[in-house]
Amino acid sequence: DFDWSSIDTSHLPSSYKTNSQQEKELLQLADHFFQQYTHLCPDRKPLFIHPLNECGVQKFVSTTVRPTLLPFPDLYYWSGCASFVCDYLIMEPLKCPITLPSSLYSPTTILKYRRGNCFDFTVLLCSLLIGAGYDAYCVHGYATLEMCSLDQTQELCPLLRKPPEVPEEEDPNKYRIKYPLDPQSKFELQQAKKEEETESAQEEEREEEVEVGMPKQDPLYGLRVHAWVLVLPGKRKVPETFFINPFTGNRHSTTDACFLGIESIWNHRNYWVNMQDCRKGCKDLSFDLSDSLCWEIMFSERNEPSQSPTESPKKDADDMVSDPSHTLEQWGPCMEPVGSICLTSLLPTAEYENPFSRGKKVILYDKAKLEKWAAYANGDGLVERLTVYADSDCTEELEVKEWFKHREDLLYMREVNKQTQLITDHFRPGHPLLLKAHSYTSLDPETGHTVEFYHTARVDGLWKRFENATEMTEYFVGREDFLHMRHIEFGKRDKEMENTGITADANPRPIMQIKEYFHRNPEKPADEDIEEPIFMVIDDIIQLTYHLELHDTIASKVVFCRVIGREKREDEIFLSRENTVKYEPWSSEKHRNMLHLYDLLWELRAEQKELKHQVRDSEAEV
Repeated sequence: DFDWSSIDTSHLPSSYKTNSQQEKELLQLADHFFQQYTHLCPDRKPLFIHPLNECGVQKFVSTTVRPTLLPFPDLYYWSGCASFVCDYLIMEPLKCPITLPSSLYSPTTILKYRRGNCFDFTVLLCSLLIGAGYDAYCVHGYATLEMCSLDQTQELCPLLRKPPEVPEEEDPNKYRIKYPLDPQSKFELQQAKKEEETESAQEEEREEEVEVGMPKQDPLYGLRVHAWVLVLPGKRKVPETFFINPFTGNRHSTTDACFLGIESIWNHRNYWVNMQDCRKGCKDLSFDLSDSLCWEIMFSERNEPSQSPTESPKKDADDMVSDPSHTLEQWGPCMEPVGSICLTSLLPTAEYENPFSRGKKVILYDKAKLEKWAAYANGDGLVERLTVYADSDCTEELEVKEWFKHREDLLYMREVNKQTQLITDHFRPGHPLLLKAHSYTSLDPETGHTVEFYHTARVDGLWKRFENATEMTEYFVGREDFLHMRHIEFGKRDKEMENTGITADANPRPIMQIKEYFHRNPEKPADEDIEEPIFMVIDDIIQLTYHLELHDTIASKVVFCRVIGREKREDEIFLSRENTVKYEPWSSEKHRNMLHLYDLLWELRAEQKELKHQVRDSEAEV
């Protein structure tokens, strides 16, 4: 509902309000080119070649493109330029979807009022891309209803697209054994064929039912005017030709079925008319602009006349032939920006960092909704939210993903499963606790927390920890002692102390059992390399299981039990053959020595004491 007739043009330079003598001659040349095109191609639509600008002055379209490199790092890449344009501007549909607009405003005015149609979007984006060094062109053509109206409700959200899986190539072996096929019953094959036919008939009926509920075919299919950007390979190491839809900022292949045809393209220096057949869309088009059979150029880049595909050998006087004097060297300076406003001055840093003129942007996809905010619009740093729904009406939420910026705790993404209520927070490197991810259903302690760490930055090599009310499991990577897992089982707290109101720190959970798992240490013999020590703290039992050699089948074990009827004293170890159970079928005589077992028990007692402290530290860290 914006009234373009009320915009203020008094601040614009005189070059916007008048044409110089050279510009007038350029317009005459463009008009002559347009007349030749109309005469030779009477069945084609008119070209978009010299519309009015915001001051009501006729301007050649190439003079509207103003290559500009804005001083922001993201705008040095095509993806950053495309995202900025589609976020910064408000989309306005063409007044008539099948006719060209009567005017084309300068990027200066479009940036100031932050709105425009597809041609305004395209010219601004092309100006930024050429300024960044890309070989970019504005395209006037035809597209589908969904693309022209910015309707993405039938598309999958780009954030939900999975990368294509690369199939593993199997090495063909021509010498492999070919087994005979199993015998099959002809009757069963006939029955299976009948079942397939009935199933296919049922599927066709279902498809017909679905088609009844689908929207009708667009009556203006192939006639809807649209503008987008063409990027050719070569500059900025672009490997292949592609399109950019300025409304969404998405990259598209030139074979995309949404693009139905091209009339003309232009940049800041020249203008080309497409002479190829577009009945099959753009998938068969050649984008070699030097090919005069495919593209008719307005200003010859060489002092040689270009020949149109309709030209006869005798060359009619009315044929569409570029005059050798009408070269790019002669008319190029006329299209250089003289007396225009610098686009950089129109985009201060504050406006660039807050591209959404309405506070936020909402995009509806198929069973998904994407919301975007500026970097500092929300107090918690929220900049993007994706909501995934179970139905097309977007009533039942399945999953919510949120992205954050500039947070002190380095949180950058949060995933919420609405069915299980599981929340997963993801952190960037540098967190005080070296957090990488945290999964939980409640922030209350002992309710089920899974925490992942940046293990390369931790001294203990811990990369994951899971804790609930009864157990805790820790996983380690790259430790020198080959420890890779630790499992702790807890008992219930004293209910009498809980009823008195004592805090959980003063009434810790009793440690029932600590179990560790070690990888094989190749520097030790297998019967000396402990694989699984178990410390049963309450029962005062220590059980050791050793690693196996390659030829072994049964592991060696040692169990230290508490002596029945003897009171336990601190810093005392009582060892006898009655409280020691050994099964060491592959051990040497050294391991059957009681003095060796006594020293081993001393070490295990000290290790158990240290493990208790580590468990309490882990509880406090959680």
